[in-house]
Amino acid sequence: MARFLALAPIAIVAVAAQANLPLPDPLTSADGSKVRDAKTWKERRRPELLALFEDQVFGKTPATEIPQRTSRAVIDPKALGGKAIRKQVTLYFSELDSGPQLHLLLYLPAKSTGRVPVFVGLNFNGNQSVNMDPGILSNDVWLKDPGGSGKWVQLPPDDRTHGSAAASWPVEKILARGYGMATAYYFDLEPDFADGMSHGVRPLFPDPEQWSAMGAWAWGLSRMADYLRNDRNVDPDRLAVIGHSRLGKAALWAAAQDRRFAMVISNESGKGGASPMMRREGESIEHLNTAFPYWFCPNFKQYTGHAEKLPVDGNELAALIAPRPLYIASAEGDRNSDPAGEFLSAVDASRVYELLGKKGLGTNHMPPLNQPIMHDVGYHIRAGAHDVTAFDWDQYLAFADLHWGKQ
Repeated sequence: MARFLALAPIAIVAVAAQANLPLPDPLTSADGSKVRDAKTWKERRRPELLALFEDQVFGKTPATEIPQRTSRAVIDPKALGGKAIRKQVTLYFSELDSGPQLHLLLYLPAKSTGRVPVFVGLNFNGNQSVNMDPGILSNDVWLKDPGGSGKWVQLPPDDRTHGSAAASWPVEKILARGYGMATAYYFDLEPDFADGMSHGVRPLFPDPEQWSAMGAWAWGLSRMADYLRNDRNVDPDRLAVIGHSRLGKAALWAAAQDRRFAMVISNESGKGGASPMMRREGESIEHLNTAFPYWFCPNFKQYTGHAEKLPVDGNELAALIAPRPLYIASAEGDRNSDPAGEFLSAVDASRVYELLGKKGLGTNHMPPLNQPIMHDVGYHIRAGAHDVTAFDWDQYLAFADLHWGKQ
């Protein structure tokens, strides 16, 4: 497939200088042999790529089992004015009530008579931020010390944060379309600051420093899947994992490892996510390793200033989702995430989808603004900045309808 892209005007300059930059080929094995059939992909190349991401980017998620238990669910069958069944549970990851725990918030359509497909994603500011629903349980969040010490501390959320991210989590719209939504606060798994590891789940396992915060967040998404697949109101075969920005990276990595996620939505995940790190547009490895050195595993540090030596990249992370439906989204004003690079990954990963008998994007021409492409691989670039908007969700719901039928 040609790597030269005919791009929308907003990105022509950004990509022209990089169009020929070689990316690692998902269909060329480490020994140089070409992958020409589905069997070779599934049995040889896919495991090889997964191992490279474990070793060089995210760290290997421990296979060690730890004690896990779930609190009794707090259920309101008439939440949101009768539109929803709201369930709230706490997932405990140690035998101590004071140990790491994840507070899961689940909304299901009240009128549903069958098992419901569910969008699963982590949130940035605590469960209380996703909706104005007064029944959402208030759990502590991490904040910079109001006393001015500069340290991060756990405190009850400010009332002003209640519903503050509702535009990014259109619960009522999702429910009206027949889908459920499950979310949890990503700091519950590991706080997103330099010494956050000591407050998260990684110390529960041997060699906690050999994987990463990104790995911990992805691990937590899989624990959410554990719970949801055992909920009698949830369709265990139709879980769509969704993430924005850094949590888009985590969603891709979770789904690469855990094929129970039947659909994957990457919203402006950028470098370390869908966008190739080989490209010089957008955020650099240098910035990632300086500003967020705990996001990735120790081996990733060696690629600071040497992106060309990285043996895997965002196009291959996207390819690891195949043959499951994958949607990658960009925003015109989000240059940090390199929209053209995210599109390039969708194009290149489409080769793997096609090898597996699925339909990729079907084009290497970047679509105009606000004109989505939807096959087994989907993509859009919308007007606006780094965010999750109503337009984005309209496409994600349409993509789910396309693959799972209208609910």
